[in-house]
Amino acid sequence: MTAPGAIRARAVVLGLALGLIVCAVTPLNNLYYGATPLGGGHFPLAPFFILVWLTLLVAGLGRLLRGRAILSGTDLMVCWMLMVVVSGVAHTGLARTFFINLTAPLHFATEGNQWNALFGPLLPKGWYPGDAGAVETLYNGLDGGYTMTWGQVLAAIPWAAWAGPLAAWGVFVGLCFFVMLCLTNLFSRQWVSNERMNFPLLRLPEAMTGAMDEGGLAGFFTDRFLLCGLLCSVCLHTINGIGFYDPSVPQIPTLILAGPYFPKTGLFSGFTKLKIYFYPAFIGFAFLTARQISLSFWVFFLLGGLFYGVLDILGQQVPASALGVTFGPTLALPEETQMIGAYGVFFLFILWLARHHLWETARDAARLRFRRPDEAEWVGAPVSLWGLVLGGGALAAWSAAFGMPLFQAVVLLGLFFMVMLVASRIICQGGIAYFTLTAAPTDGLLAFLGTGFFSRMGLLMAAVMQKMLFVDLRESLLPSLFHAAKVGEGRRPKALYLAGIVVALALAVGVSFAAMLAVCHKYGLRDLQVDWETQTVNTVYENVQRLIEAPAGVNRTIIGFSLAGAAVMFALVVAYQRFYWWPIHPIGYLTMYSSAMRILWFSFFLGWLCNHLTLRYGGIVLLKRVRLLFIGLILGDFLMGGIFAVIGLWTGQSYLVLPN
Repeated sequence: MTAPGAIRARAVVLGLALGLIVCAVTPLNNLYYGATPLGGGHFPLAPFFILVWLTLLVAGLGRLLRGRAILSGTDLMVCWMLMVVVSGVAHTGLARTFFINLTAPLHFATEGNQWNALFGPLLPKGWYPGDAGAVETLYNGLDGGYTMTWGQVLAAIPWAAWAGPLAAWGVFVGLCFFVMLCLTNLFSRQWVSNERMNFPLLRLPEAMTGAMDEGGLAGFFTDRFLLCGLLCSVCLHTINGIGFYDPSVPQIPTLILAGPYFPKTGLFSGFTKLKIYFYPAFIGFAFLTARQISLSFWVFFLLGGLFYGVLDILGQQVPASALGVTFGPTLALPEETQMIGAYGVFFLFILWLARHHLWETARDAARLRFRRPDEAEWVGAPVSLWGLVLGGGALAAWSAAFGMPLFQAVVLLGLFFMVMLVASRIICQGGIAYFTLTAAPTDGLLAFLGTGFFSRMGLLMAAVMQKMLFVDLRESLLPSLFHAAKVGEGRRPKALYLAGIVVALALAVGVSFAAMLAVCHKYGLRDLQVDWETQTVNTVYENVQRLIEAPAGVNRTIIGFSLAGAAVMFALVVAYQRFYWWPIHPIGYLTMYSSAMRILWFSFFLGWLCNHLTLRYGGIVLLKRVRLLFIGLILGDFLMGGIFAVIGLWTGQSYLVLPN
């Protein structure tokens, strides 16, 4: 007899199989058809779409089999979580820019940019394919590739040319994923058990699968509040979707360009590019997020715009050129480098909150005392601490083996994982399904220490390694692992769950690489929809070239704004900890200049407002009932997103329900 809530092998196998299918289809769907991303964000579309229909199918079969359900609610949650963990690997989480990153200095080298002369002696041996013909075939495609079957394409790929780079980078990716697993296990007890942190992105799947376990799935889907939210999203996207395919049908506006209503000078000059997006799903996530956090997101976004206006009034506008050369994905103005200091202080705040847990773990690890895992842990925390040390050391050794000085590697990797841990806290606690960094990890190092900190090869390696896994965090792995830790809380056997995650990640990397190579060789990389990918990768190498040719020293402008950001974050943290009435959560400050918040700020405003008014005038009873309306908004958006993704595969063009 299986214990209630137990993790079963069938759930792990099914989740693994479905996740790998998503990885295999993603490059074709996203880069060739340009359809709705299947694995986008931290609440990916395809896994949830599959979860909904799988839940309905299992429930229907259960009725036919007179109550003998093939899968339980726990099985479905585990299956969904495994799909979520691997879905990002095939896109922005790893594979989206991987092969362009490996080939850009070879393919895009010209007499004009002199990349051959500059990068040729610096490119680490083993990182890049040595066969120029294989690189050109990647971009041009195989002769007759369009008419080949997928099996023929896979057989025709010049695997010998790619074996070396894939093996070298496979070690790097594997070690990074191992360190992320250790970080998750090290902090999961603190975040899940000690702080009881809210995970808004898990609320809908938990409610749906919980209703199935309790035999109330029919009541869940027929609840009038849920149906109202569902119908709002369905009607909106049905009308707009028809209008997308038939321009004669008028669409309901979901984007308002508010910028023209603000003056270009004065206090409100920072809002000249303001946009108001309407996404029902993100309003739902905002409603499910703690009010203090959802309030802080939109308040800090507006304060960030006002800050530009205040500087304009004071005549203190700093030119964008004062940034110098940076690698930040959305960094545009020097004022935005406040986030460098803010991230550092918030990282220390995370450590301070976990100080008792970390001290106990370090003491047990030093004494080789390996205790049993907590309800939220996969293995005992001392084991993960040793794994973190050994995995980090192996990554540093890997970097040193390819030419980066060891001290530079240790500092760089520490900064990479520090930023990723803070970003994971923002995503998991804030319920942000779509998140982007403002400044890159290397921006802080270059501002405070100058390019002299890196050797020429070290600078190139740092930029390439950062681009691989640590700057485009829209589908990063670490937040999904923390969500997986929460899903596994109190469920056993832990070893089966952890083994499923490890195997899924290992296979997902292989499948994603093979799928990307197959799509590129069949159609040619130059004919795929990779403008963003090519531009961002080339920008990385161009920035490295600028810094090598014109080394930069300490940037006092960025240091000034970074220190200001650190001071503001410190004040926010102190106020948050000392005053129970303090209404603003410091996490909102970290997203003030994120491009994600430019899209989501209005959704968080509406979600917070609805939550506040419901609790104020209806109390906790009404809040629990109305909560299903906002769950319905999320459900409707993602169901319609999945439907239009299928239509896009059929028609070759897709109406985008969610932000791309």
